[in-house]
Amino acid sequence: MYNKIILIGNLTKDPELRYTPQGTPVAVLRLAVNHRYKQADDMKQETMFIDNVVFGKQAETCSKYLNKGSSVLVEGRLQERRWESNGQQKSKFEVVAQSVRFLSKKGGSQESGFSSDDDIGPPEETTDLEPF
Repeated sequence: MYNKIILIGNLTKDPELRYTPQGTPVAVLRLAVNHRYKQADDMKQETMFIDNVVFGKQAETCSKYLNKGSSVLVEGRLQERRWESNGQQKSKFEVVAQSVRFLSKKGGSQESGFSSDDDIGPPEETTDLEPF
């Protein structure tokens, strides 16, 4: 079986960083992904909102340098999460990110979330497999 997904989109809000009871950093990135298509003579656009889960040092890096509106490329795998709430079974699909690449904004300037006084910027690409 093969389960790989690649998304390019913009964050709809700042990353949410939390820690597992074992101390592993976990960040949730809510991504807006657009799809444009032609229907008859009109150009249509659909937007999907997809949750992405990032683990480890990569989660901390995303939380530090990304913010609402940041463009990213996420590679990972699709996962279904199930739980029960008020006696009803619920589920949702999300992407477990294996790598997150920060993309530059149009015009060539790097979207970084840090001031020019900082000595280091965000990495071009970070890779950190989930801890399970």
